[in-house]
Order: sequence, then C-alpha cells, then structure tokens
Amino acid sequence: MTEELTLGEVSGLSRQVLERVGQAVVGKSEALELVLAGILAGGHVLLEDYPGLAKTLAARSFAQALGLEFRRVQFTPDLLPSDVTGAFVYDQKESEFVFRPGPIFTGLLLADEINRTPPKTQAALLESMQEHQVTVEGQTFPLPTPFHVLATANPVEYEGTYPLPEAQLDRFMLRIGFGYPSPAEEWEVLRRRMSRRREDQSVDAVTDAAGLLAAQRTVETVTVDDTVGQYCVDLATATRRDSQVLVGASPRGSLALLLTARAYAVIQGRDYVVPEDVKTVAVAALAHRITVRPELWLHEVTGATVVRTVLGLVPAPPTVAVAR
Repeated sequence: MTEELTLGEVSGLSRQVLERVGQAVVGKSEALELVLAGILAGGHVLLEDYPGLAKTLAARSFAQALGLEFRRVQFTPDLLPSDVTGAFVYDQKESEFVFRPGPIFTGLLLADEINRTPPKTQAALLESMQEHQVTVEGQTFPLPTPFHVLATANPVEYEGTYPLPEAQLDRFMLRIGFGYPSPAEEWEVLRRRMSRRREDQSVDAVTDAAGLLAAQRTVETVTVDDTVGQYCVDLATATRRDSQVLVGASPRGSLALLLTARAYAVIQGRDYVVPEDVKTVAVAALAHRITVRPELWLHEVTGATVVRTVLGLVPAPPTVAVAR
C-alpha cells in the first residue's frame, strides 16, 4: 500500500486497526486510541502501569495490525548499549570488521521494562528516538521508516530500577496507563483464553509499513485553527506557572499536544481539531514532562493532577466546525 490516502480512508484504517487490536486486548479502548494517535503522529509511547495489564500484548498487537516488523528487547541491569544498537564484529572470511545491526533496526521496537536498565543503555535510545539513526564508533546508520518505540515501565517497583531522566521522558510523545480491567472485562479475558485453548494470540494485518507512512503523511494535512494551537501553548505555559511545579512542560510538550490531538481527531473521523481533542490527550502528552516539587509528593500531587488543574483553569476556545 503506497498510494496517498484521504483523511476518511485514514480514519477507516484507524478503526480497523483498533478493532483488530481489540481482539487481543480486552477493553481499554480509550488507552488504545491514544497509543494509535501517538503512532499516527510519528511519536514514541511509554506504557507505564502495573505488571500483567497487557502492555506487551498491546505493543505486539499494534505491530501485527500495522504490518510492521516487530522486535522486543527485555531491558535488564546487565544490558549493554551494543545489545540494542548493534556493534562491529570481526568477519574472519573478509578479514575486516563489519557492522551487525541490533534489534533497534526494526519498524516497532518494544523496550520492555525500560527502567530496569542503567542510564548508559537508556541513553543509547536517545539518538534513535529523536534522530532516527544510530551512531556506532563514529559511523552513522539510518533506521528504517517508519520507526517507533513502545516502551513499558513498572511505576511501583523501585528496587533494581533506574528512573528515566527527564531528557529521555521528553522523547516520548505520550505516557499512557491502562489501569485494571473491570470485573466484566477481566472475565472476558478469561473467557477468551478458554475459548482459544492456547496461550499465544495474534491479529491480522490491516496495512503495512508503506500504508502507515501514507497515513502519517495524510494526518499532516489536518486543519488546526490558530485558536486551538494557541490553546495548546496556553496549557503548556500554565504548567510552568503552577506553584506546585518545579519544572513545567517544554515547547516539545505543546508540540506533542498539538500533533497528538491532530491524529486523535482523524481517529474520531474529523479533518479538523477541536479543543475536546486537546483535552483528551493532554494528560498523556504533558504529565510526564512535569516535575512536581519534592515536598508535595506526600500530598500525592503528580504531573497528571497538575495537568487536570490547568485544564480547569485555562479557558478553551469555542468549538467551531471548520469549513473545507
């Protein structure tokens, strides 16, 4: 699939992808929509939640539905940067060193439990996530396109972990939590497992790498009114002025807010962004970019609570349908 797509076709494609992923991941439709919005916006997504809540399954299912090459790296304390990026090895037949690409050379990389590996290995992802390339021993190797990182992290277990520095958190367009399923959803998980009669599950591809690139190019054509763009700026600015905040969201945060809202609008079947789109993606796009004052941690003040506060304080522009 290489032809150009209309916004209507991208919206239909998105619904098909979500339907296929929903065959594997029960419930969590809102979280899955945000993950897909992050991918359509060309970004990387951090899935931070408790163990056993289908984070890995969701990443693998998105790769299958989008037709992307998928590789998984289990991050551990002894993982080296070269284990992710690749390294030069000596070829005895040719009597020279040749580059052997690592698992990062793929369409969708699952960085599982990314907070379990030391900062040196975490930093190996920085260049690839921002520049879409890898530099090894002074030589630069471009990554395939599209290239996306879906990383998982456990927010409650701190022994033997290395919290991601702000610079790396900022590289993730969104941070999303799935949360526990409802009793009905949990029973559906069990029912489907008994019905399958096997542990493994997979979903059929809806598109391929070329189709995803075409969809991402189409998302770039979505109309964003100046008032909505200014609203994104006002929200990010408000987080910097909040008295509970040590460091607020950077301009990369307001850009992520705008780009994700644009992709989310397409998923909802619209060719323009409304303030409600911005509000829907605001916590996922901004909360992880905010550093709360340490003395407020005991009061359970988080980046998410700060974002919800500014959403209630910053006036939103009126919702007006845009004529095409």
